[in-house]
Amino acid sequence: MADYVLALDQGTTSSRAILFNRAGAIVGTAQHEFTQIFPNGKPGWVEHDPFEILTSQLSSAVEVLGRTGVRPRDVAALGVTNQRETTVMWERATGKPVYNAIVWQDRRTADLCAQLTAAGNEDEVRRRTGLRLDPYFSGTKVTWILDNVSGARERAERGELLFGTVDSWLIWNLSSGKRHVTDRTNASRTLLYNIVDDCWDDEMLRLLRVPRSMLPEVVWSSETLGPVSTTLGLEGIEIAGIAGDQQAALFGQMCTEPGDAKNTYGTGCFLLQHIGGTFRKSEHRLLTTLACSLDRTPQYALEGSVFIGGAVVQWLRDGLGIIGHSSDVEALAQSVPDSGGVLFVPAFTGLGAPHWDPHASGMMIGIGRGTTKAHIARAALESIALQVTDLMRAMDADTPAPLRELRVDGGASANNTLMQLQADLLGVPVRRPACLETTAMGAAYLAGLAVGFWSGIGDIRREQTGGTLLQPGANRSALYARWQEAVARAKHWNSPHLEGTR
Repeated sequence: MADYVLALDQGTTSSRAILFNRAGAIVGTAQHEFTQIFPNGKPGWVEHDPFEILTSQLSSAVEVLGRTGVRPRDVAALGVTNQRETTVMWERATGKPVYNAIVWQDRRTADLCAQLTAAGNEDEVRRRTGLRLDPYFSGTKVTWILDNVSGARERAERGELLFGTVDSWLIWNLSSGKRHVTDRTNASRTLLYNIVDDCWDDEMLRLLRVPRSMLPEVVWSSETLGPVSTTLGLEGIEIAGIAGDQQAALFGQMCTEPGDAKNTYGTGCFLLQHIGGTFRKSEHRLLTTLACSLDRTPQYALEGSVFIGGAVVQWLRDGLGIIGHSSDVEALAQSVPDSGGVLFVPAFTGLGAPHWDPHASGMMIGIGRGTTKAHIARAALESIALQVTDLMRAMDADTPAPLRELRVDGGASANNTLMQLQADLLGVPVRRPACLETTAMGAAYLAGLAVGFWSGIGDIRREQTGGTLLQPGANRSALYARWQEAVARAKHWNSPHLEGTR
């Protein structure tokens, strides 16, 4: 009997592989960063090299097995979790990408989304997909590649090209091109999948002019898909789990009942609340998305997405150079009692939910002669918690009962200053698990359940112990009111109709 499950956690800035044992404990981990591509002179454009994504992920997986001395036959199954809306297009015959991966943060299709919205498509899109017409999602990225890469549309119409999110790209390569698949959680982020009828949507394909032949087969998140067949060091491991990173974290936190909610503090912030087996459209500018399901019936969640969460700390480190390491931000922020009146709106790639403004601009306001880098660091941390508060207020307005507790995960959730501020702003307890790797854990659970490594959710719940509960303290209503004023000033700053006024 194999003793381990392997999770491939393919993120926005790095690829990681984490090995779990039967108790759900981490046995080993390996991680490789890869290049962020910002094409010159193209504000809001973000790309990745698909082969660099692949090689960084495979090398991490082989490395973690090597470090721990675990052989492929000791691994019961492999689960994949991934940055979701990032879009890859490649040749069916050769596996060669026709263009760089267009990252979920990329805003190049803002004008196309505005045109489709102006033409009156928004309500129908929301009714079918649960999403909004925003450049965040994969569908308009596919359209852009087809329209802007020489010969791509003609080749796609002939059936020569394939589209997939990063999970599809990884599994296609792991299976030697035998499996072109995605799971329902990833499909629900493409603008092409009807989450009510549970199928690719012909009307959305027509609207975005995407040939059906490009699309992957849609599978369940916990389902055996066949063994790895290409990679020395991984060959023979059963591929048995797929979930987009945020739905994987929702499952990893065991948010499987209506009302359960979690927020992941990663590059962005993603708040999801399970709402059960009935589709419900948000009335407060949130998204409805598919959650992981073990009984092979669609399950739904409300989601709010913040585009720049932990990435603001990376910017303090790499852009401003005011900290040497991301972990330094907490001590710097704690060196002052407050932000000194500084408010920071990190709309580097526009604003996500509930604002949905691709033309918003990053902004700091309230700067004075006495402002120091410590005040800026404090304001940066506050901006993360304030954006999540925007999401939670919208979610409370959409659901029958207000949130009772927020479960948190992701790298920035280790920051006690940030988590206490979050509890204060929300006015509810914040629960942090003992293991913060809930995204990878969710992928591992899904894969392990598919092959019988764990017998069921009850088996997993018994292993989840420990963690920290932070209770709300200070009243932060004045800070939140000022935040709303700052956000209003940052909106629409990069709107095309304003370009001639600057």
